[in-house]
Amino acid sequence: MKKYWPLLLLMILVLTACAAGPNAAVDVPDVDGNTAGFFMGLWHGLISPVTLLISLFSDNVNVYEIHNSGNWYDVGFVFAIVSFVGGSHGARK
Repeated sequence: MKKYWPLLLLMILVLTACAAGPNAAVDVPDVDGNTAGFFMGLWHGLISPVTLLISLFSDNVNVYEIHNSGNWYDVGFVFAIVSFVGGSHGARK
């Protein structure tokens, strides 16, 4: 087990380097005065594969709404992505 410690430490270092920083636009309304909540996060999560593809070719499309309500938007977004992929049931097949 001792020979795996450097590899484990390297993996932890790489994963922490990929962690996202704070979002300064949480709870800050967009130009129309809206913030995206749970249901908008759900919608954005469902359309995220298409949005990702479009965002590769357009600078006007983003995968994730930065003007969101915080944790509830994140819950909706991740819930929709997990539902789209099939969750743990889809991973077993």
